[in-house]
Order: sequence, then C-alpha cells, then structure tokens
Amino acid sequence: MAISLQRLAGGTVTALLVAATACAAPGRQDAWNSTVTSGSTPHAVSIADVKAPKLTLKAQPTVSISPSRVLLTAELVGGPNDYQDYYCPSVEWDWGDGTMSASTLDCEPYQAGKSEIKRRYTVVHLFRAGSYHVTFRLKRSNRTVASASVTVQVQPGGRDTRED
Repeated sequence: MAISLQRLAGGTVTALLVAATACAAPGRQDAWNSTVTSGSTPHAVSIADVKAPKLTLKAQPTVSISPSRVLLTAELVGGPNDYQDYYCPSVEWDWGDGTMSASTLDCEPYQAGKSEIKRRYTVVHLFRAGSYHVTFRLKRSNRTVASASVTVQVQPGGRDTRED
C-alpha cells in the first residue's frame, strides 16, 4: 500500500511507502505492524506514533487597563488535519472570574482522511480590573481532550465602575 503524506511542521515529506499486515488471535484485538520507508531507510511505526495537534492559547493584550476587551485565540498546531479526537468538539471557555461560556458545533459524521478539524477559535471578552486565569477546553462526550490556559492582567482604570 502506498500513502502520500505531508508534514505540517519542519518541512514537507513528499511520499512515504507503508507496508502493513494485520494479525488476529482468537479472543484478542487485531495487532497492526507497519514499516515506513523514506528513501532507503525503513522505520517501524504504530498508530500511537500519530501526534495530536498541540493546543495553544494567546491573549492580546495580556496586560491592560480596565475595562479591557481582550482577543483570545486558541489554535491547534501540527498533527493531522483529520485527528478524530479533535473533530467536532464542544468548546468551553472558563473566564477565570467564576463564569464560563460553552458551545457545540453541528458536524457531519467523522470520515478518516476526509473530515477536517477546526484549527482556530477566537473570541473577544470584556474584563474588569483583576487577574484572570483563562482556560480553553476542547471536549468530546463531556471528556476534556485538550486544554490550554493564559493569564490576563487588567489594572484599574478611570472608566472602571466597580463598587466596593
């Protein structure tokens, strides 16, 4: 079997040849063995070698004066575009002030090699004076599959209407 892959980070791999065999014993799960050949050097790989995209979370600005509108961007970097655990997840924002926001997407059923994950999530949130540990989570069936956090510092300002 021949498969063409493209590496997202660190350059492009134009073509890899994959030879795979499946072995099953009564009462046991199938075991997959495969060899990948790049040039003339064979390398053993397994399904576990597929790296999940890495989740990052950035805030702009991270330090500001109240009231502050902060742009938060969560991004999945690297890994395959059809990584199943990250396909059509629920999204949860924990604002670090005791409040949260959540949303779900309506997606077609997952198809390996065809379905594509969403790689970027952005939102603008209004913060008052304080320090906030903001967390972004991707969830599947109420299970967190990836999360990232960032700290936002907001200093009191002239328009901050907090009452003590």
